[in-house]
Amino acid sequence: TLQWETLGKQFVEYEQVAPFLIPEDQQRRLLDFLPLFLKAWEQSAGAVIFPNIQLLASEVSKLLAKEIKRNLNGKPAEEARLALEQFLQQKVEAEDGHLLLKSVFLLSQTDLRTMWNIIASGLPAALMQCLYLFFTFPLKKTSDDGETSEDDTQIQEMLVEIMLKMYKEEQGVEELLAADKLQSLIIATASLWDQCSQSWKVPTGRVLRTISKAQTKNSIMYLQAVDCIKIAIQNLFKLADTLPASDVCEAASIVLCFVKDSYPVSSALLTEFESNDGYQLLLKILLRCEGLQQNEGDPYLDEILDMLTCLTTCGKTELKVSGNIVHPQLPHFDFEWTRSSGMTVKNLQAFQVLQSIFQKSNDQYLCGRILAAIGTIWAWDRANFFLLEWTLQPINQFTDIIHFKPQPVQVQFFRLVESIVLHLSYVPHEILKKVQYLIKENIVPFCTLTALQCLLSMTQKDLLFSDIFRDSGLLGLLLALLRKQAKILRKSAGTHLPGLEEGTEKELNAVMLKMVAALTVRSVRNTVVLKDYGMVPYIKIFLDDECYRSATLSILEQLSVINYEEYMSIIIGALCSSTQGELSLKLDLLKSLLRILESLKSHSAFRTCSGFNALLSLLSDMEGALQDPPSGLWTAFGQNCILELVFCTLQVITAALHLDPVNSNFFQRSGLFEKMAEDLGSLGCFWTQGEWQIPLSLEKKRTFAEFLDAAFCSSEPFPLWLKNCIWILNFLDHMVKGTLHQESSFKERKPETGETSRGDQEGHQAQEEHPVAFKRSGNKLPASAYRLWGNPEENLEMRDCTIVHPGAVCVMVRLLPKLYKEGHARLSQEIQYAVVDHIQSLVKSEKSRQVMCESGLLSTIITSCHDAFRHESHPLHLPLTRVFEKLASQAIEPDVLR
Repeated sequence: TLQWETLGKQFVEYEQVAPFLIPEDQQRRLLDFLPLFLKAWEQSAGAVIFPNIQLLASEVSKLLAKEIKRNLNGKPAEEARLALEQFLQQKVEAEDGHLLLKSVFLLSQTDLRTMWNIIASGLPAALMQCLYLFFTFPLKKTSDDGETSEDDTQIQEMLVEIMLKMYKEEQGVEELLAADKLQSLIIATASLWDQCSQSWKVPTGRVLRTISKAQTKNSIMYLQAVDCIKIAIQNLFKLADTLPASDVCEAASIVLCFVKDSYPVSSALLTEFESNDGYQLLLKILLRCEGLQQNEGDPYLDEILDMLTCLTTCGKTELKVSGNIVHPQLPHFDFEWTRSSGMTVKNLQAFQVLQSIFQKSNDQYLCGRILAAIGTIWAWDRANFFLLEWTLQPINQFTDIIHFKPQPVQVQFFRLVESIVLHLSYVPHEILKKVQYLIKENIVPFCTLTALQCLLSMTQKDLLFSDIFRDSGLLGLLLALLRKQAKILRKSAGTHLPGLEEGTEKELNAVMLKMVAALTVRSVRNTVVLKDYGMVPYIKIFLDDECYRSATLSILEQLSVINYEEYMSIIIGALCSSTQGELSLKLDLLKSLLRILESLKSHSAFRTCSGFNALLSLLSDMEGALQDPPSGLWTAFGQNCILELVFCTLQVITAALHLDPVNSNFFQRSGLFEKMAEDLGSLGCFWTQGEWQIPLSLEKKRTFAEFLDAAFCSSEPFPLWLKNCIWILNFLDHMVKGTLHQESSFKERKPETGETSRGDQEGHQAQEEHPVAFKRSGNKLPASAYRLWGNPEENLEMRDCTIVHPGAVCVMVRLLPKLYKEGHARLSQEIQYAVVDHIQSLVKSEKSRQVMCESGLLSTIITSCHDAFRHESHPLHLPLTRVFEKLASQAIEPDVLR
């Protein structure tokens, strides 16, 4: 503070004596003061306490402007350029220029009032003259390594920063008009870009862009009066033929800045630009950028495209266009748009440049930027889409040539088309007709694929498109194409034809199937069209390929709406004809059946098409699939996948029996529960090798809930065969209650920490060999699978449980003696006790006992437990006797019970 006070007093003294001094002495006194000022500044880290700082700024700026003019006065341009550099350099013998420049630079960093004093000193015009000389006349002298010296770089940075500060103020721009160097510099950038100083190109561009943003009416009138834009365009036309495209972009972007930035103040420069073929110049320059690397023209190429995009909204009057809205349209489409944003297209000439570039160029970057610009224009105002399509028809015309463009451009284009529906809620019928023609011609498969994906996305948005694409003939076209592909697949069955169904072609078939599936979803009329075309036999050919299967099943599921029998015949037939190794196919078919069986109307068709027998045959074919170690083809899948197949099979059976007395009666009277028990018992995890020894009675028995925790939730080692048995018993328990078909499927998981069984190892091996099949499964029971047993109080007791399918109880009882493994006798007996306790809990309620007795299955159950009743020493005799004592109280068949 003391230092600043001392300086303040010294400057006051200077002010008092300055009027009485001759100019040379006055200048010397000021120059002597400045080092002290700069030193104080540096020591106070820029914190200035100087009351007369505005006056000091004015005095220093005037002196700097005066000295610049003195050094330039009467000298030729190149000599003046050299003199100016020497004046500003920091030299021991003469550093007045550098001292003044540094002082002004620091003073310009203070506040706006100080800046106004600097501007009023005449310095803006003087520095513009400096910039013109530095840019136009490159200095040959450089440092030894050929680079600009550090001193020169520092001078440049200070000069540029001062100019940027001054010229961002309108007052600073107005001060430039006294000299002619602004228009001279603009024209120089447009004519001497290849001859100018390389080190001053970027700084000059920064300064001119700053001036452009601060244009005033006077500055615009000044530039117009001297034909600045006209001359610049003429010069750029010449440069466009000789300079590299990136250099021309850099030069042209400066001129275009003045045109674009001046428009909010006055349209004069835009009019001059348009009158002198400015748009033709931009088209010529931009087309020359074809083939450039993406970053070579950046940022100037992007800058020109961005400014050109902005110019599309520059116009005095709104466009007056009229067009017909073709119906049907989406219900929430409203044509009465608002134009409150003021960002509607008013300048079609500017847009035509963008449109012409896309039409004439196949450059990926250029075309991509044009499409992005169109998306931006639509985002400014939703009316812009209609204004452009009803005049220049860009998207309509682009559709005719899009297949010539690079693949990324095709993808971007069809996303833009898709956005018309998704964001504008408008159905562009004329454009869609052209897209459909593109699909029909299939000139470039990738383009056809991308176009079809676009239409698929639209179809999934609204059911209206199901009618539109049927009436337009697209559905019929797709069916004809799929028929042709199905014939090829059928002929090549079991053989591999080189090039067949590879890459894009295969993906195209998949998308065609997805499109047909989307068109038939909730559309009975379209499903009837598919059937009338005789496509059902051809569609089912696609089931064999997993790539096509999901869409194919969706189509067939829609067919079930009009003909359950035909659907059931196809799916059940495919299940019966599938090979042992086609596990993925079986799972997908079963899950499809499960979806359709949600409708009670489908149950009869399932039964009459031998659905029950087919599913039990599926189980029968899995004999030995869960044995440890696995053998044969089953080793390729892992036991978790096999368990999922068992799970899905039982799910479908449960769904077919659900709320259907006819199916339930058929299943029971046909002895299919017994067949199910036999098939499940032969899977390989249950004991099938004759008599087994009975250990001594156990001192402590675990409940089933505790068993489940031990098997699946704790680190206690458990044999794989027992885990698989528990899975199956759990499935049956859910079947008993009629809820199995409502459960979710398996989920993938990693093996539990510290436990890697043989089955897990096999699963990992299978995952490597068959990743698609493996990802369907997991090793751990999902919570929903055993939560009914998870709480002993709420679940194991099953106080309010109602038995829905008593036949499933028969299956559990039949499997009970098979819960055994040599070497695990004690564990076998313990799990049998737990299962019997659970069966006992199932028949605790009066309603459950009544269901069991009315089912007519008691004799079957008794037969299943014959060994237990015949030997009183059998450890299961007492608990099973208790189960049937409860049934005896309501038995309808007393003779059988006796």
